[in-house]
Amino acid sequence: MTGTTRSHDQVNVHFRTTVRPEDGPAVRRLVESTGFFRPDEVAVAEELIAERLAKGAASGYEFLFAEHDGQLQGYVCFGPIPCTLSSWDLYWIVVNPAYQRQGLGRRLLQEAEKAIRAAGGTRVYVDTSGREQYRPTRLFYEKNGYQVAAVLEDFYAPADPKVIYVKVLREPDGRRDL
Repeated sequence: MTGTTRSHDQVNVHFRTTVRPEDGPAVRRLVESTGFFRPDEVAVAEELIAERLAKGAASGYEFLFAEHDGQLQGYVCFGPIPCTLSSWDLYWIVVNPAYQRQGLGRRLLQEAEKAIRAAGGTRVYVDTSGREQYRPTRLFYEKNGYQVAAVLEDFYAPADPKVIYVKVLREPDGRRDL
């Protein structure tokens, strides 16, 4: 996917899958720019880049970066869930607030799902917060075919539940591709 440019309503974005050392600080800045995440969460986003650089594919983390004019505007991180045969986690999807509502998040999600299918994945799981601040995030997943699989009350903090979404990409036996 490296080197492709696609139009997103008004924005031309270059996608790449190669992780580079400079992606750590760029991801940190991008995640901080949303105002959604605590400092410890921001640090985890950056750490996953370092893990991928250190271990390559053995890290279990795959990335897709979206750049415009050489600047990171969005990214998605996903990977197979250990000890499962075909289930994957979507760990992070972040879009620069200035580029939101232009289809970039949807395109990142679709490309991640395409890569997961190609790797034999049949289900994608996403965890997010149940706080009101995350309502647009939950609606985004729902609009893209994800369904609530579980809600774990007081998971992140008191009154902050974890909402787990799932999307079936295809039946494990390959009968139908959704």
